[in-house]
Amino acid sequence: MENRVYKITLIEGDGIGHEVIPAARTVLEATGLSFVFDEAEAGWETFERIGTSVPEETVEKIERSDATLFGAATSPTKKVEGFFGAIRYLRRRLDLFANVRPAKYHPVPGATPGTDLIVVRENTEGLYVEQERRYARGRVAIADRVITYDASYRIVEFALELAERRRGQLALVHKANVLPLSDGLFLEAAYDAAKRHPTVEIEEVIVDACAMRLVRDPSQFDVLVMENLFGDIISDLTAGLVGGLGIAPSGNIGERAAIFEPVHGSAPDIAGKGIANPTATILSAAMMLDHLGESRVARVIEEAVDRVLESGPRTPDLGGRATTQEFAEAVAAKVQELLSA
Repeated sequence: MENRVYKITLIEGDGIGHEVIPAARTVLEATGLSFVFDEAEAGWETFERIGTSVPEETVEKIERSDATLFGAATSPTKKVEGFFGAIRYLRRRLDLFANVRPAKYHPVPGATPGTDLIVVRENTEGLYVEQERRYARGRVAIADRVITYDASYRIVEFALELAERRRGQLALVHKANVLPLSDGLFLEAAYDAAKRHPTVEIEEVIVDACAMRLVRDPSQFDVLVMENLFGDIISDLTAGLVGGLGIAPSGNIGERAAIFEPVHGSAPDIAGKGIANPTATILSAAMMLDHLGESRVARVIEEAVDRVLESGPRTPDLGGRATTQEFAEAVAAKVQELLSA
């Protein structure tokens, strides 16, 4: 039987995205799978050049692909007329409703043994609808927080199905004690979805208590599901449990498209130096393969990453001297070795 050819869109984005995406491509090409890579652009640099952060051509390429691997994007801290955050725009435009962020122990400094959990974050609403305005001569700012039954049901259903494939535990993370209408609606939808998954053990956790419990003992959690802002913050906390953002992968998954990306940003302070840690991007590529049904190869990439992290070479952020590409080539070599064993 002839191997399937996967069409993958690569978007480097900004900053270190120009380094970590080629690194991940090196590892993908070592798997022996068949790929056709199609490069596209998005981000702040694109906006500065052509006046939009996501060209329509990029959206079309993503829609025609089996999956997309995205590097990193810069967003200014002040409002810039006509600019919209590239990845946030793509999440809403393509209805990539599920942001999946695993936190799993890897042999790096500061990682907490026993950590193996997944944060599932609703990706299309909450405060990230970016509906803000000012009143009282600019001295009062108001932002809308949008929570809907349908989006809440859909993301909890996704998390329940994921929990069924893992250890059968799901934490509903919320703040309904302070936000009874919006988070109350999230919980209402969640329990309606849970009726279809009676084997999954459900636990409610207030978001601030969740943060404390994660720091004390992350092994008590399996899958956690929450709205957009809570998921953004909690998943950065869980990244800290496994060694930092340089280790943390993620996927943005919808019914007709999927974009995988490292959780970290564009790191302008080290961009262009060739020292960025590509681990999160390589692990995001492994997530992408898992999504495409290539679970065995995805596991091989994860094992190869762990072996290289353990024995070296390592990038400077992990105490080593390897360049981004040298680390990627070491992982690629280990992937080939494991696949041929």
